[in-house]
Amino acid sequence: MSNAIQNRYEFVYLFDVENGNPNGDPDAGNMPRIDPETNHGLVTDVCLKRKVRNYVDIVKKNEPPFEIHVREDAFLSEHHKRAHLAISDESITINIPKDLIEEFKYFEGYPSGISFSEHEEGARLVLKLANLEEAKKEADRVKVKKTKKDQDNIKKLSPAAKACLLELFIDSFEKKAAQWMCKNFFDIRTFGAVMSTGDEKCGQIRGPVQLNFAKSVDPIFPLDISLSRTAAVKVTAPDDKGLGARKSIVPYGLYRVEGYISAHLAEKTGFSDEDLEFLWEALINMFDHDRSAARGKMTARKLIVFKHANKLGNAPAHKLFDLVRVSKKNDGPPRAYSDYEVFVDMDNVPNQVKLQEKL
Repeated sequence: MSNAIQNRYEFVYLFDVENGNPNGDPDAGNMPRIDPETNHGLVTDVCLKRKVRNYVDIVKKNEPPFEIHVREDAFLSEHHKRAHLAISDESITINIPKDLIEEFKYFEGYPSGISFSEHEEGARLVLKLANLEEAKKEADRVKVKKTKKDQDNIKKLSPAAKACLLELFIDSFEKKAAQWMCKNFFDIRTFGAVMSTGDEKCGQIRGPVQLNFAKSVDPIFPLDISLSRTAAVKVTAPDDKGLGARKSIVPYGLYRVEGYISAHLAEKTGFSDEDLEFLWEALINMFDHDRSAARGKMTARKLIVFKHANKLGNAPAHKLFDLVRVSKKNDGPPRAYSDYEVFVDMDNVPNQVKLQEKL
């Protein structure tokens, strides 16, 4: 898409938690996620993407082109139905080269819903999407070779013609629906989505923005705290008091996550410069709109962006990440962001890479 970003990016994002649980593990009683071998804390990419989605939902009020596909209380299949309905008046066009015209004259008037016309450079097949279901049934008859007529005609098609046939009937409609979804949903054109389930399929989209798991700079030691209750659960059991619940917290942890943005994948989804700036805004502000007693105090601390001079990039991602180093100032257990020092090696940034500190 023409408005897509034209540069490759990588970024380093630092955030911390104080007396809270940044990402509970449901398989461990909702304790904070940790690497069991090193005790470093973990926060999944899915958790961080959820917070980005929630921020976009709040600011843009779930209106296109900033709708959120994966949102609370939403039914994904309903979005797919909207896509299919929206493109029902459109057509799929496939240009046929001259050397395949004779083979594709077979489709002149068959199956229904297809128009075939020749021109100077070859021929053109046009399928109205409103007639897609009927045309698909005819295509399926050709594929499974149910009748003698089908068997005779399918033998006349070269591998190239068969591939063109399959693209026309199977792939193209989902591609059109996927394009509509990318155009209207921010999280799809940013993170991608699997939309190949249900009756109204929209294919699979690989998003240009990808995140690693966040990992704490130092090992964390979660605390499991007992909470007492003064109110009884039932009127008939006034003595049913005592321990009410438990809360798992990290006293303090500074987490680092690294991300990637592909200009080539952005072309396919339409991820634009406007989307990119809004992504930075979401990463900087999302914790301020995601408060809960369980999560404690979570704060975005640093957002360091590496912008390459072109789509392919000018340096390996891992070498750029190595330019950002975080270290403790003293030997005691860290309990605040001020216990750390963040060093950015500006002198070794490659010439064609621009470093930007967004936060």
